[in-house]
Amino acid sequence: MPNTDIELITQTEKQKKAQRSRSVALALALAAFVLIVYIATWVKLGPGVLVRPM
Repeated sequence: MPNTDIELITQTEKQKKAQRSRSVALALALAAFVLIVYIATWVKLGPGVLVRPM
């Protein structure tokens, strides 16, 4: 028979704020990385990528 006594961990307000700050920082870092890869791709391909024959 499974144990139904589940202990839930509740975070303090300080811990919640710290976790939110880490999440926002991680999201900004990921967005910056995506932007850098996007820009680097356009720079590497050059302006002629849209002018080639199909």
